[in-house]
Amino acid sequence: MPKEKVLVVDDDSAIRFTLAEALNSWGYDPLEAATVTAALELFETEQPSAVLQDINLPDGSGLDALVEYKRRQTQAIVIMITGNVQLDNTIAALRGGAYDFISKPISLGELQVTIRNGIEAGKLRREIRSLRRQQERRFSFDQIIGKSSAMTEMIHLARKVAASEASSVLLLGESGTGKDLVAKAIHYGSSRADQPFVAINCAAIPGTLLESELFGHEKGAFTDARQRKEGLFEQAQGGTLFLDEIGELELGLQAKLLRVLEEGAFRRVGGLKDLPLDIRIIAASNQNLKAESEAGRFRLDLYYRLSVIQIDLPPLRERGDDALLLAKYYIEHFNERLRKRVRGLTGDVEGIFRHYVWPGNVRELRNVIERAMILEDSDLITASWLPRDLIRNERTLASSPVVPETQSAEASTPSFQLPPEGIDLEQIELSFVSQAMERSGGNQTRAAELLGISRDQLRYRLKKIDWSQP
Repeated sequence: MPKEKVLVVDDDSAIRFTLAEALNSWGYDPLEAATVTAALELFETEQPSAVLQDINLPDGSGLDALVEYKRRQTQAIVIMITGNVQLDNTIAALRGGAYDFISKPISLGELQVTIRNGIEAGKLRREIRSLRRQQERRFSFDQIIGKSSAMTEMIHLARKVAASEASSVLLLGESGTGKDLVAKAIHYGSSRADQPFVAINCAAIPGTLLESELFGHEKGAFTDARQRKEGLFEQAQGGTLFLDEIGELELGLQAKLLRVLEEGAFRRVGGLKDLPLDIRIIAASNQNLKAESEAGRFRLDLYYRLSVIQIDLPPLRERGDDALLLAKYYIEHFNERLRKRVRGLTGDVEGIFRHYVWPGNVRELRNVIERAMILEDSDLITASWLPRDLIRNERTLASSPVVPETQSAEASTPSFQLPPEGIDLEQIELSFVSQAMERSGGNQTRAAELLGISRDQLRYRLKKIDWSQP
């Protein structure tokens, strides 16, 4: 295994000799330079794991060399050495990115520990940077699957938001539309990509605990607060905090979140002073937050503060053939995971996927593909292993009356006429659903038959109108 290289930069040949001998005995491969120019050449060609850099050199300052090292390699480990300890030099070196600062005469024991820790820190930084790059590739906008106009427009807007300095973003969309993926794409596509991405589901934690999770607390703030705890705001400092299901946030916490957004500061539970905050907050909900605000369940001022930048994620039923693109992606994914060689979907399954409304959106499609691939023995996914709801929906469509091609256009025209002022199509649809439920006495199977849709499609629409049996 090759030795770690350490570059010694000092114009005193005796010091270079002493340090080189020590480095050899510690298992390192020493490199020597007496000038800034020579040091930069060796740094470029040899890529040392650490640099021992004197400040005063014949052809320049070691502080200038430090800046150049960091410009060429941001993760460079540079340990500054000088015979004249001056506060200004120390501050300049540390601000310039020096790992540490050692004065002459050098303690070899101290230097050995500093070099070892510095090289380990450098390795850790490179590993973290590599992992972050992997995350950036994994969660980039290019990894979001969809070519429909609805998705193209959404991604275009999200890219613009990522490149902006917007401190808050609101993502709205039905459950399963991929709000978490868009949140990560915005983070990793922004200038904050090297900083933390912290996520929390506001519906998963009781309100009594959520405040401490978000804001942290001081020791003694409440009975079990035995020590100070950092909250998610602090953990996300410089990066992004993703608040999923923000509609479930209690009104009291909504007020505190609004204060954080307005003032750019927060206070730990039990704390006495405000702490500055530099994060982007991405909030997400599958609820109509404006309607919730009008009903008094969500603060209207917080809604307006969040919705300055609002991104609406389209449901899968409005994305055309994106369902087939997603199916192809998940087949490839589960081929690797399940060690199978499924090539795709049969023609009839493609038709089923196109006609189905996907009330569970992308999450439902993923589960359908996984189930089918676990059970399927052939190299194509057939209708044999699809859930009953998909098959029932296709049969309902197939049994619908078809107007013969020879029938006149006038005869095939529905009796409903569009009024000049237009209509609210969604309200009309929901009105028919309500009427069907009333006429069937609450029998969902009969109501679905009256509407010519599957029971699953009916349930989806009932959920939209919050139906309750009279």
